[in-house]
Amino acid sequence: MPAKTAPPIRVTRDGTTTQVVLARPDKRNALSAELVEALIETVATAERDGTRLLTLRGEGKNFSAGFDFSGFENESEGDLLRRFVRIEQLLQALAHASFDTVAYAHGRNFGAGVDLLAVCNRRWASPEASFRMPGLGFGLVLGSRRFADIVGADWAREVLHDGVTFDAATARERSFVTDLVAAENVAPRLNAVAAPDLSADAADRLFRVVRRDTRDADMAELVASAAEPGLKDRMRAYREAAAAQAQQKKAS
Repeated sequence: MPAKTAPPIRVTRDGTTTQVVLARPDKRNALSAELVEALIETVATAERDGTRLLTLRGEGKNFSAGFDFSGFENESEGDLLRRFVRIEQLLQALAHASFDTVAYAHGRNFGAGVDLLAVCNRRWASPEASFRMPGLGFGLVLGSRRFADIVGADWAREVLHDGVTFDAATARERSFVTDLVAAENVAPRLNAVAAPDLSADAADRLFRVVRRDTRDADMAELVASAAEPGLKDRMRAYREAAAAQAQQKKAS
């Protein structure tokens, strides 16, 4: 019999807190189709089971390396489009959740992994964390409006246009990260926010009024960019350029 594959996430419940750990450390917690579906299901369950706080962390060296490119050459452009749509649906579900959300990022984080952090109410990072959002390098508009809403249009344009890598201190300065937290201090900090003072109804109302609802526009931008013919060619070219750049940096 074939060996069982380990689940891509671990979910535990502690009172009204749902704790989620991305559990693909060998793939730097890249967002495979299976991982995204597991997160969507977990968020949907949390909406029904009385969760007041959902936490997200990553196992291993980083929070998330973003979209999982493994085997993308064997997927059709339609399959790839669906995967990006499902990621956007996950991000929207978290962004507009009726409960509080905390994500903790450490290590080097990329693309949709950074977007996953961005949609949470409390965005914590380790002091050595870094972030890069290269999706526009292959023409994909994913999470751009939400990022701009947090950091401002001018800096968002610079980061997304130039593929800027920014560190945790810069992320904190620009309010992308709401706090810098050393790894050993995460658990006690989470305990401090696990018992909300507001009622569930009041919290839901608060979350709805403080975040713009741009779901339809965001999905339309994503689909239009991903459905442009040649998506796989653009992804391939991006990967080849990134590999060449990494090789050049290693040689210098």
